[in-house]
Amino acid sequence: MIAKILVYFEKFAFGVCAWWGERLGINTSKIRMFFIYLSFITFGSPLVIYLVMAFILEHKSFFKIRKKRNTIWDLE
Repeated sequence: MIAKILVYFEKFAFGVCAWWGERLGINTSKIRMFFIYLSFITFGSPLVIYLVMAFILEHKSFFKIRKKRNTIWDLE
């Protein structure tokens, strides 16, 4: 039972830290420790931010940014 929970969290919940680590070029474990320490210091408010980032990362296909469209003024 506990092994299933750990596998679930490693697969889904830690994806946010891994994504930030790849983007920023920082070790993933340091980012995880930062979130843990910050959660203790601020009484859990970064946990809400982390969950929002996990939701957006999981559903990023819905949040794609459109490319800038060319206008008639851009043509030369």
